[in-house]
Amino acid sequence: MPAPLAGQTTNAAARIDYTAERAAIAQFQDRDQRLQDVGWQLARANAAFCPRVVPGIGLQLQDMASYGVPAIARTALGLTGDFAVQTAARGSPAALTGAFARNREIIRLEGFNPNDWRAGRAMDWQRLARAHDHVDAMLTEHGGIAVTFADGETARVQPVDVCASRFELMGEGDRAVADGTRVVIGIGFPAFAYQEEPVFAALVAHELAHNVLGHDAWLDRVGRKPKFVRRIEREADRLVPWLLANAGYDPQAGAAFMIRWGSRHDSGLKLRTRHDGWDERAEAMAAEEPIIRALMARDGRADWAQHFRREIDPAGGLARTARR
Repeated sequence: MPAPLAGQTTNAAARIDYTAERAAIAQFQDRDQRLQDVGWQLARANAAFCPRVVPGIGLQLQDMASYGVPAIARTALGLTGDFAVQTAARGSPAALTGAFARNREIIRLEGFNPNDWRAGRAMDWQRLARAHDHVDAMLTEHGGIAVTFADGETARVQPVDVCASRFELMGEGDRAVADGTRVVIGIGFPAFAYQEEPVFAALVAHELAHNVLGHDAWLDRVGRKPKFVRRIEREADRLVPWLLANAGYDPQAGAAFMIRWGSRHDSGLKLRTRHDGWDERAEAMAAEEPIIRALMARDGRADWAQHFRREIDPAGGLARTARR
């Protein structure tokens, strides 16, 4: 982002290209929308099998305080305050209301005006996290939330159950990680260039798999030795086609993603200390497809809580027996 408006001369401020600023924000939001759409579809469709579910409405907020220069962001988006809609995930309760258009300004979240909360310095993310936590608390405690917009309209939204995981896009970097509660993907991750949604969804499904299988907590217990990391990575790979199938995607997209991404970005020995080779990973995903297709044909769903073979014992160490 450009230098802050504060301290600039009028002429310097006038030189800011707000068209370019809006385009940069829109590009970020387009990628975030794609991530939220896919993340919601996976989390909603697999809720019946996740060990922990939460009420969700598929709403992502934005806070101007999280931008490098909040004043420029406010002007570029035509906002008076700091909070607005970032995304409403496709098919989510928020999207289905039709009220949550991108960049629509928000002045109240169930009785609280988040603009009144103190913001830190530029690039402050804590206030936005607090707002999302507040939304989640209202959904849990009250079974819904009323959101009031700057034009005076209020929309009340009721949640549905989803797998317990947030999805976040980072404004820099090319990594994808999961920390037990969030899936975080850098805006530079190569899969954003993949036009086929099922193939992109495989990336998101891999990270979601880590969260729903409890991998971060398990590594905290047993240690993060390479052999343990390889085991949880293998297990996450194998769950990908299950998550995809339940969300309406072709489970074959898991192997397709790994072949496309791995053949170009597998970094050799360094990566293989923590993962199998990309070709082995693709084969492991493909090996799950027959049972998935059989279950989908018989039951209309792939119940991985019942039929997926674990690589680890979530309450202990490595799994000693395989179960189908």
